[in-house]
Amino acid sequence: QVQLVESGGDSVQAGGSLKLSCAASEYTFRTKYMGWFRQAPGKEREGVAAIITSDGRTYYADSVKGRFTISQDNAKSPVYLQMNSLKPEDTAMYYCAATVYAADWSRRGGWPYWGLGTQVTVSS
Repeated sequence: QVQLVESGGDSVQAGGSLKLSCAASEYTFRTKYMGWFRQAPGKEREGVAAIITSDGRTYYADSVKGRFTISQDNAKSPVYLQMNSLKPEDTAMYYCAATVYAADWSRRGGWPYWGLGTQVTVSS
């Protein structure tokens, strides 16, 4: 069972930046795809960004393109989510996820491993 631990959530003002981190208990085929999802109160959990750890390919939701960057220093290191130009609508619980393969990375159902989340609050 893969365990994922997120950190870095905080309260910031609009326009500010945060960097989230996701540490995995293993970096194997089970964590070939790693991603970030978020869920605001009363809303569905949505995909934010994903990375294929074997080759570094990245994917982003349209709402965060140009503002957020997902990265990993090497295939055995934590995955980060650099969030710049934060907006109040970015306020949510942010979850790290991992999977062997995701045909559609933005679909929650394709990710079997999840962290407990880290809260990001952006005030106007």
